[in-house]
Amino acid sequence: MNILVFGSKGLVGSSIARRFNSSSNYNVIESSREDTDLFSLSETSKKINASNPDIVIIAAAKVGGIYANNTQRFSFIIENLKISMNIFESLINFPHIKIVNIGSSCIYPLTAKSPISEESLMTGKLEPTNSPYSMAKLSSLEIAKTMKEQFGHKILNIMPTNLYGPNDRFEEFNSHVIPGLIYKMHKGKIGKFDEVEIWGSGAPLREFMHVDDLSSAIEFLIETNSSHELLNIGSNESISIKELAKLIKKVVNYEGELSFNSSYPDGNPKKLLDSSKLNSLGWQSSISLEEGIK
Repeated sequence: MNILVFGSKGLVGSSIARRFNSSSNYNVIESSREDTDLFSLSETSKKINASNPDIVIIAAAKVGGIYANNTQRFSFIIENLKISMNIFESLINFPHIKIVNIGSSCIYPLTAKSPISEESLMTGKLEPTNSPYSMAKLSSLEIAKTMKEQFGHKILNIMPTNLYGPNDRFEEFNSHVIPGLIYKMHKGKIGKFDEVEIWGSGAPLREFMHVDDLSSAIEFLIETNSSHELLNIGSNESISIKELAKLIKKVVNYEGELSFNSSYPDGNPKKLLDSSKLNSLGWQSSISLEEGIK
């Protein structure tokens, strides 16, 4: 089968490409901003027509951590909306192509009961620091729903928990929490800093999953021909940011102290996904947090 992966150079897309390239059952067509401008409807349509895919996986997105989401709010909603709109509109005349739309757990309300089930969707207000990104991802779900209803497309929307792994963005201001902490600890170790500052109080509880577990779940769902429209994908384990920082400090072997700066926002105090629907189908995550960080 031909699988077209949009966003194939990023954290998620590169893992998906590695996973399916390792199987002789699939011909993977990798696409990134180097070959296709997803802000252009004509370029997006041209890529899909030329690739003749059986499956399209949408892994392209503008992503970042809490700081980036909160300081680039306009860019996060506009760019992610454009990507979703152009890909879905380009696929209107191809109802035979299966679409895997990768969203984010931030689509769920701030007050959703933890662990958060798929039924919590649209039941409350969003977490304010990343609401523009969340709104863009929610819009992609509504677009997918209307495409299925009006044109008969088969679309699987998957909502992964917080992801980390190879090809992530390792920097101070625009990264997600794990690569950001690895960057800081590494910099502190090399520079022999007495102290590394961690943004926030360290109290929030988060669930993390290695990106290769996400790719494993996507392969599982494609091969089992899942008919679900929306599925959570998580590790079923939570850890506080403080304990996560201590774990990364241990793995990196940074010997200085950790300082938590509460003037930075914490975001959602607790976020853990309910992945029981997916687990009941026979899939479980397999990479432990410490193993994944190493």
